Parts: sequence; structure tokens; C-alpha cells
Amino acid sequence: MTSFCAFNDSTHHGTFHLVDHPENCPECHQKIIPIISSKRLSRKGDKTFVFLSCPNPKCEISFAAEYLKQHDHYLHYFSKIIKGNVIQEKFSEQIENLSPYFIKIYNEAYFAEQNNLLEICGVGYRKALEFLIKDYIITKNPHKEDLIKKLLLGKCINEFVEDLRLKETAKRAVWLGNDHTHYVKKWATKDLSDLKLLIKLSVNWVESEIMTETLINSMTE
Repeated sequence: MTSFCAFNDSTHHGTFHLVDHPENCPECHQKIIPIISSKRLSRKGDKTFVFLSCPNPKCEISFAAEYLKQHDHYLHYFSKIIKGNVIQEKFSEQIENLSPYFIKIYNEAYFAEQNNLLEICGVGYRKALEFLIKDYIITKNPHKEDLIKKLLLGKCINEFVEDLRLKETAKRAVWLGNDHTHYVKKWATKDLSDLKLLIKLSVNWVESEIMTETLINSMTE
């Protein structure tokens, strides 16, 4: 156990110690003993947040670290570097019930996009779309589940999707999604925002059909 630094705790009239510290800078990844810039005790309980900076003169980036109070109030142990929470796209209950893996994969692609991994997030969105559409088609054709799982997505859409709005938006989403897996883009004037818009429209049409079917079934003649 290494005491990294001691602070005077005016709230509890004593001194508390930070135990250990991040060994590597999150920016330059060099081994460091960080410089403490400031500290803030959390009012929520056992967490202490400390503002640190890299001593490497070629870096000098600042970052926050979380320390956790354990058995002894005066010992706070290094937990992790705070990187913030990424935004997650929220979907309706209908989509959650239909295709949870669509939501999982979509938000992994969204995470990549938020971290500026723009060459791979399109592939993730394309995979998410496949789960959404195939899960939707399987609910309509449960007796053909094995066939649907094996078919190419474009063929699934052409053969099994009856709603014209969904068929046309999903088909174009596949075109753009496939573009993100190819060496040369066919749709050079379209970008990631167009792919996401087509997926959003596809989600809307799937959701609308599920809600319409549910309402109609609850009000039979």
C-alpha cells in the first residue's frame, strides 16, 4: 500500500490519505506519478474525486480520478480514471421487446461514433439493422425462422417485408450499410447521417406496425 498524497479534511477534522494512483497517463500512456491539481469530496458517500495532470512536458493533459473510501475513513483507494458516460440511444418498449440485440449493437456502434471511430461505426449500424429486420420478419414468419436467419438481408427484405415504407427504407439502409464495408463506396454522396436516418425510419415503421397490430387485436369486431 502506497500513500500517494495526504489532504486535510476540514469536514471531519483530520487528514485523509489517497492510496495509489493511475500508473499511466490516459493520453500519452507513459508511466507517471501524476500531479495533483485539486480535489473534491463527493457528497454522495464514499467517493473522492481528484483532479490530476500528467507531468510529461510533451503531454500535460489534465484528467479526473475516482478514489473510494473503504473501512478506514482516512484511507481513500484509487478506483479508476473518470472518462464520462457515453450517450445511449433510447428505443420504445415495442423495439426493446422485439429486438434487444438490435439496441445493444446499435449503441455499440453509437459508442464508436462518439469516440470518433468513424470507419467502423457504419459496419456496426449495418449489423444492428440486420437484427432489427430479421427479428421483425421472424415474428411474422416463425415457421421460417431457420431460413430467415440464413438468408442475405436484402433477400429477406424483398421476400418477406410487405409494408412498402419499411421495404423501401430498409432496402436503402442496407445499401448504405454495405457501402461502409466496401473498399469503394457506391453511394459517394451519402454519409453516416443518411444511414442513421434510414435506420431511424425503419425503426419507426416497424414500431408503427407493431402498435397498429396490437391496437387492432385489442378491438376486434
